[in-house]
Amino acid sequence: MIDSFTKTPRPLRHVDVDYVVDQTKCAECSDKPCLESCPIDAIYMDETDGLIKLKSTCFGCVLCRNACPFDAISLDVKMDPPLKENVPNINTKLCKACGACVQACKNGSIHIVADGNNEPHSKIDKDTCVRCGFCFRVCPTDAIKYGELLPKTVKGGKAIVVNQAKCIGCMTCTRVCPSMGAINVGRTNKLPYINPGYCARCEECMHSCPSTAIRYSSRKKAYKMYSEIKSYDIVSSIIDYDVKRLSLDLISLNKVLEKVGKSIALEFNDQNFEHFIECKVNDMMERELKISLDSSIEVDKFTKLFGSYLMDRNIEVYDKKCIACGECYNVCPVNAIEVNGPNPITINDNCVYCGKCVEVCQFDAIGAYDDYFYSKDSDLYYARSYLYQQRLGDFSLSADKCQACAICVKNCPVDALSLTDDDTIDFDSEKCIYCRTCEDICPLDAIRIVNFR
Repeated sequence: MIDSFTKTPRPLRHVDVDYVVDQTKCAECSDKPCLESCPIDAIYMDETDGLIKLKSTCFGCVLCRNACPFDAISLDVKMDPPLKENVPNINTKLCKACGACVQACKNGSIHIVADGNNEPHSKIDKDTCVRCGFCFRVCPTDAIKYGELLPKTVKGGKAIVVNQAKCIGCMTCTRVCPSMGAINVGRTNKLPYINPGYCARCEECMHSCPSTAIRYSSRKKAYKMYSEIKSYDIVSSIIDYDVKRLSLDLISLNKVLEKVGKSIALEFNDQNFEHFIECKVNDMMERELKISLDSSIEVDKFTKLFGSYLMDRNIEVYDKKCIACGECYNVCPVNAIEVNGPNPITINDNCVYCGKCVEVCQFDAIGAYDDYFYSKDSDLYYARSYLYQQRLGDFSLSADKCQACAICVKNCPVDALSLTDDDTIDFDSEKCIYCRTCEDICPLDAIRIVNFR
């Protein structure tokens, strides 16, 4: 038998294991599966008295206890507390009290407070926080800072990885990890691997691993290892060839849409039309996609995807027509218009393109138009339509995605959204100006404004 002292080192933090073996029950067992279950041979049968005992090298993985068919082994494991990340810090000036972090915290350590000195903001209970960093990842305003011990952006920083050659697949690490999404299980080899971006580096997995397969490594190697395993899992899950072809690089696709859109928009600027103009772009899209993605793409398979590409909204003031009468100023829901007569009005960057100013202007001094992709049958078009009245559309909310964080409620310029007592979002169609602010700000992509008219 290999000496346990050379087979595995002691854990990085002190572990005390008190055990009791019910020898009466143990005597009934002839197979002794507990002896084969221990990865470091810390459990053995004493040759002098024939009793099952544990060596001092045991660090309480409980695999022997789980393997015992007579429940004869009892373990009391005490570990020194691990070195953890500091409690995440919340910037009260950036916090919008949207509640996303409150909803995300699995430990109930975050709540919203209002102390009279600051605006309502989230506060973290330092005593119950497990430093998993999940609140940091869901915050839509970047108000939460996390990763102070080993900052994720520090060159040469360390990360925790699983050596799958030593891993025995007991899944103990997946049970003790406090950070959701940090430890995943491979589709093919069924062994755990760590996502460095989600890992809180609390070392719980490292100290509970019975085979010492979890260790520190450089962040560069950790991300490379994660990327390779994740990529292999993705490839292994793609069975149908057509599905594989649809696995496109979305970043490249976005750049192609932007390039085509700008090119057609320049052509629209040189043409005279009153309400609507469109251009079929199938050939141009296929050509650009072939260059960017280095493959032959059938555009008709992506018409719905292209059609969901957000509009490019524009608004401008025709100085020669504007008399600074102030009618537009009176109806603007976000106070984006400045009047400094007799000079023409100025529209600031906080404009939400609702179209109210266009509708009330008696001198046609304000022009607003949308550039967008849309599909018709199997063809793809890029179009421009001018807005002559307040924008209209259909509001859609996904109940499955919405977490009732109320960030849309807090940012709606006309209070068309409200949070009900049963934590659902209520929509008032009479107030809505379909400015798409809620759609743009939703961190979970639960809101869609469709069928513009």
